[in-house]
Amino acid sequence: MTEPLRTLVVVVTGVSGAGKSTAVHALEDLGFFCVDNLPTPVMKNTLEAFAAVGVRRIALGIDVRVRSFLDDAAAALESLGVPGKRELSVVFLDASDEALLRRFSSTRRPHPLSTTLEPGGEQAALAVLDGIRIERERLTSLRARATLVIDTTRLSVHELRRQVSAHFGPGAESSPRLHTRFVSFGFKFGTPVDADLLFDVRFLDNPHFVPELRDLPGTTPAVKQFVLAQPDSHEFLERVASLLEFCLPRFEREGKSYLTVAVGCTGGRHRSVVMTDELGAMLRKRVGVAIDVVHRDVDRVRMSGPGADPDHASPQPKAGGVKRR
Repeated sequence: MTEPLRTLVVVVTGVSGAGKSTAVHALEDLGFFCVDNLPTPVMKNTLEAFAAVGVRRIALGIDVRVRSFLDDAAAALESLGVPGKRELSVVFLDASDEALLRRFSSTRRPHPLSTTLEPGGEQAALAVLDGIRIERERLTSLRARATLVIDTTRLSVHELRRQVSAHFGPGAESSPRLHTRFVSFGFKFGTPVDADLLFDVRFLDNPHFVPELRDLPGTTPAVKQFVLAQPDSHEFLERVASLLEFCLPRFEREGKSYLTVAVGCTGGRHRSVVMTDELGAMLRKRVGVAIDVVHRDVDRVRMSGPGADPDHASPQPKAGGVKRR
């Protein structure tokens, strides 16, 4: 007997200015039938109408512009997935407040929930920030339902399109396993907004205060040896690895397709880099899932002399901005 064809439904949501339109357009280019700002009460009937005419790849955009319908959005999504028949993915796009404010300022468009009609000026900026805060509160239930969270703070339009294509483009269905990303970071630069799990390793001795290690990154053998020589390092690694070994298969079974684990120290240059590398290696062996390791801030700290305090080190200037490979 021929197995019935499954329908893939991708719901794209997130804060205004984070790139929802770009993501929806990318899905449209991948062959999805896209409907933006569809009122939640008619979602189920709309999907049934698509099924009747053989449409199997559908993308729905939801944001605060659906107004009062947003309150029931999370509950409405629960009725869309049908095991073995209709697969549901919820993509939530997020970005830092600073990035969102910059984007609204550059486009000179008001935030959908702002109280100021005229863009530009200090009052408009305050109105945008206030709108962002209210919007985050209203989207809390949708973010909790997300199977994929994408932080677009440092992504270009082209990089966002590539990420969407990687998850939903040709060949994506051949790798259904949970994709896990380990990110090292510095707390002084802010926590990653897309982190699902976050660990703090600032309790470990800091190589910054060892003169011969201060200017070396955590990827070098000398810094790695210093950090791993501490008994607390091995205790931390074993406990966190055991926790993740327990959680990852259950996240995957629940339908989560993307997980970000963030490990932070003060500047994101030494301790978090070593511990992130070690955790990634341990989990690849124990669980067998795809794990990417990213060191977000390893090159961002510039020391200013033998007594420099990592809490007051300044970011390195980079011509042309941050580039990703």
